[in-house]
Amino acid sequence: AVASPRAALSARARRVAPRARATIRPPSAMAKSDAVAVAGRPNSIDELDMERGACVLAPKYSATLVRERALDGPGETLKTLARGVEIVTAAGVFVSGLILDNFRKTEDVVSRSEQLRVQLAELGPSFVKAGQVLANRPDIVRADYMDQLTKLQDDVPPFANSQAFDIMEQELGRPISEVYSEISSEPIAAASLGQVYRGRLRATGEEVAIKVQRPGIEPIIYRDLVLFRALAAFVNQVSMRRLGCNAQLIVDEFGEKLLEELDYVQEGRNLAEFYQNFDGDPVVKIPKFYPEASGARMLTMEWIDGVRCTDPAGIRAAGVDVDNFIRVGVMSGLRQLLEFGLFHGDPHPGNIFALKDGRIAYVDFGNVAQLSQTNKEVLIDAVVHAVNEDYDAMAGDFIRLGFLSPGTDVRPIVPALESIWQDARTASLSSFNFRTVTAAFNELVYQYPIRIPERFSLVIRSLLTQEGICMTLKPEFRFLEVAYPYVAKRLLTDRDARLRERLIQVLFKQGKFQWTRLENLVELAQEGAEELDLTDTVSDGAQLLITDETLRTQLVLALTEDDRLHVDEVARLLRVLQGGVKVDRLAQTATTDGPAFLRKMALSWSESVLRP
Repeated sequence: AVASPRAALSARARRVAPRARATIRPPSAMAKSDAVAVAGRPNSIDELDMERGACVLAPKYSATLVRERALDGPGETLKTLARGVEIVTAAGVFVSGLILDNFRKTEDVVSRSEQLRVQLAELGPSFVKAGQVLANRPDIVRADYMDQLTKLQDDVPPFANSQAFDIMEQELGRPISEVYSEISSEPIAAASLGQVYRGRLRATGEEVAIKVQRPGIEPIIYRDLVLFRALAAFVNQVSMRRLGCNAQLIVDEFGEKLLEELDYVQEGRNLAEFYQNFDGDPVVKIPKFYPEASGARMLTMEWIDGVRCTDPAGIRAAGVDVDNFIRVGVMSGLRQLLEFGLFHGDPHPGNIFALKDGRIAYVDFGNVAQLSQTNKEVLIDAVVHAVNEDYDAMAGDFIRLGFLSPGTDVRPIVPALESIWQDARTASLSSFNFRTVTAAFNELVYQYPIRIPERFSLVIRSLLTQEGICMTLKPEFRFLEVAYPYVAKRLLTDRDARLRERLIQVLFKQGKFQWTRLENLVELAQEGAEELDLTDTVSDGAQLLITDETLRTQLVLALTEDDRLHVDEVARLLRVLQGGVKVDRLAQTATTDGPAFLRKMALSWSESVLRP
């Protein structure tokens, strides 16, 4: 397997640690035109990395590199200028239509948004990808245009097989027949950046998928990116004033992700890391990666023999339990996001398969994003704050996640957040889904200085796509019915020290114990599990109470708050916990860990007694 940059970490640490920073871009990689800045907002791709709290390994993108590649000599410069003329002509046709609509005072939104979608598709892969990104950027694009952009497809005619086979032999360094005993004569699928063949490894007889990059695609993308950045520089002042975001930064974020999709070596690393994260998982299948049959322009992975999620009838015909498959899919997506921090950025129906045994399988790991440990924790906080209707804390989460600049006055935003979530208070989860929240949030973006960081644009796109797939299979499905219970269960049962600390923070507000919050968490967690085992949670809590004097004092105050014993609250909580705690296992844990715990308790008490 491809060596992971975190291979030296333990398996447990690997699940919670962000990628180590591998490179620091030199000052020359920062474009001079990045001088414009807004207080508290990043104004270059370097500052973007700092904002993320994570890193980009061996980055291929920088504004300087893009410009050098696109303007490398008179020939490339002329090609870039010709491409610019083509783009300007197409843009002129579209803008003329808008001007005509304005002159007639009748805006035809449906036809104009459809025209935009068609023109983007005709302009090629960079514009298709840009349209797909803009379809999830409500801080930039109007909702009525976003509806059309979500329909952009990545399917294009395949390139010549002779070119594909030449690339394979160049990357393998030997004839194809020495590596593969069989290979399909035609591609199985074709997209704007590459196409896929089906084959069989000669050495092992394993069936594989062979992904080959479209020849000549990289220079075209470099030309488009330098033109995008020139346009961004032209409109940057307007973007700053009207949208509160740096247009060049948006191009930098897009360019970085686009060039990552062209980097098959990095995709191999992504695939290997996903495989490691889900190794041995009973419900998720990640294809095996074959580095010895891969290269910079080709990638070989295990063939997945399943039913695409675009075929609901086929899934049912295969005997797959649709309800269970939906649940497995949502849970695997949430685990990627909140447990591993490494998540599939493009889980469209063509990249997800249902296997006959009910497992879910993912393919195509070119578009993968990473969240730092801090971002994962804040996302969990945000979900809990939403459940508990703590809108002041939710506004603070927006700042910590980078949606709002540090120092932003959040007081006007709090009522707007409360308005978005009021359906959650007045309606059941069965009529409240993620798309509802997103649609309401889109309106909020235009009213306040909110900028959606690229990584969270991918998160939103990923979650919306997964919810769309689930609703295709089961129209009455509601994403939050699975998401809320998952977060609650993880917060209650995960023994990670950071999450234990988060749980304590959730249960205490301004020093007071929140009985209702604990009941809500337990009830939500029970909804999302056939059997909720809180034995470890109770054990850890008991140990913490005995050794932590401050927590002990807070709990005593909670039990006697308002000059009364809170017997009813304790009784309700015990009823909720009934069946969730295994007394025999709790006793076994106490016996096994007793001596170590007693030493820890004695040390804690002696420190309190001897404290000066």
